[in-house]
Amino acid sequence: MRKTNIGGQAVIEGVMMRGKKVYAMAVRNPEGGITTEKNQVKDLSNKCSLFKLPILRGVSAFVDSLVMGTKILMRSAEIAGEGLQDEGEPSKFEKFLMDKFGEKLNDYIIYISVTISMIVAIALFFILPVFLGGFFKSYVETWALGIIEGFIRIAIFLGYLFLISRMKDIQRVFQYHGAEHKTINCFESGDELTVENVMKHTRLHKRCGTSFLFLVMIISMIIFFFVRTDVLWLRMVSRILLVPVVAGVSYEVLRWAGKSNSVFVKMVSYPGLCLQKVTTAEPDGSQIETAIMAMKSVLEDEPDE
Repeated sequence: MRKTNIGGQAVIEGVMMRGKKVYAMAVRNPEGGITTEKNQVKDLSNKCSLFKLPILRGVSAFVDSLVMGTKILMRSAEIAGEGLQDEGEPSKFEKFLMDKFGEKLNDYIIYISVTISMIVAIALFFILPVFLGGFFKSYVETWALGIIEGFIRIAIFLGYLFLISRMKDIQRVFQYHGAEHKTINCFESGDELTVENVMKHTRLHKRCGTSFLFLVMIISMIIFFFVRTDVLWLRMVSRILLVPVVAGVSYEVLRWAGKSNSVFVKMVSYPGLCLQKVTTAEPDGSQIETAIMAMKSVLEDEPDE
């Protein structure tokens, strides 16, 4: 077995692979070919050494993945030919924004999108469970409210995954997600990166973002168990303030699980692997080709992986 820190993400009609120094995206273009783009990894840990410390590096990785994920999704849509229909002349407001911000406009759009996404996620997965759990305050002890909130949070998460999995476009993204995992598993096994070899490997992987999100649900339940109060607004504020702690601890657990094959780690990883059966699908050969190309592009700069 060959261990690697390379991870990835499914994008629109393609796959992104990320190493320590560079990330590469391979996308199937409208002509049927594969367009690849490679860039240097620029994360918070490179700008501030504090974000290399345990827990804090998890917060850094979480923020970086949101920003980079949004950026490459937008770029992959452009390459794949999504939204290229003639929309006519830009409106006065669009011209004003382009004149005002110039080349930085896309960056601002990405940061605004990430901020809105984080607000929605916190409201949906942290504030809403607290509000719904408040209805049980008269029937259970205070210590049990955190557990009830945890189960509500998991139910919302599972419901969300079920709903998006019914969307046709998302199903194709899930296939590319499967291609990403299969390619990483093939590389870690020491096999040559060919479509035939990759196809043989499992589409499940312990370091998947789906497993990370499920760990967030479980670890938040454990942490919030010790933060007890009957006051609704205090519970909401405490949940928001502890989001970075939950993300940081979850990252450390996932990182540890990715390096171990112990029985305990297999037990911890099992729920996340089960969820990946929903968030990944078996890819076809053309989808695997894009994942292989993205992986090989990263390996050009990071051969020691």
